Amino acid sequence: SEMCIRDRFYCDVIADEAKKMNRMVQKLLTLNQIEFGNNQVNMERFDITEMIRNMVESSKILVEKQEVKIIFDEPETHVWADEFMIEEVVNNYLSNARNHVTDGGIIKVSYCRHGNDVRIKVFNTGDHIPQEDIDKLWVKFYKVDKARTREYGGSGIGLSIVKAIMDAHKQPFGVYNTAEGVAFWFCLKKAPKEETDVQAVSYTHL
Repeated sequence: SEMCIRDRFYCDVIADEAKKMNRMVQKLLTLNQIEFGNNQVNMERFDITEMIRNMVESSKILVEKQEVKIIFDEPETHVWADEFMIEEVVNNYLSNARNHVTDGGIIKVSYCRHGNDVRIKVFNTGDHIPQEDIDKLWVKFYKVDKARTREYGGSGIGLSIVKAIMDAHKQPFGVYNTAEGVAFWFCLKKAPKEETDVQAVSYTHL
């Protein structure tokens, strides 16, 4: 009956909102742990290329209907960081890119190397971020486009988690507009190619 259909619709809405609320609570707990130092940075050597490649493959499925092309073609690169935390950073950047990329557009993940540093960049074609919002993006609950953020279930917490993680690593991060869209980035220390050389890596950047 019409009443059953309406009731089912409301139940679906409530269940969806509950899922969004649960995700937000989990993100807040993560942020709180990092900000107050309860979630210690566990420095280790890992292949960030392998990590990103797996996440990119998962992302491709999520943007199929939008006919978005995701590009990532970087050689094996080991870094020195907390693998779990950096996965959270990349996940937030990719999620952000998926939610703001133009239909039929491009998401590109790339590296830029400077000596012992590697800069990881996640670019997406799409609207520019207003200049007055650039510095506020990292503030908890801040949303540039509240209507669109609401539409895809964003909480305004993801980028504040990125800030907390990168501050804990004492590494730079940021965002800037390009001619075609927006690029988010963060830096990490490169790790030796051979695992036997890990002990020689300096901890001075922590």
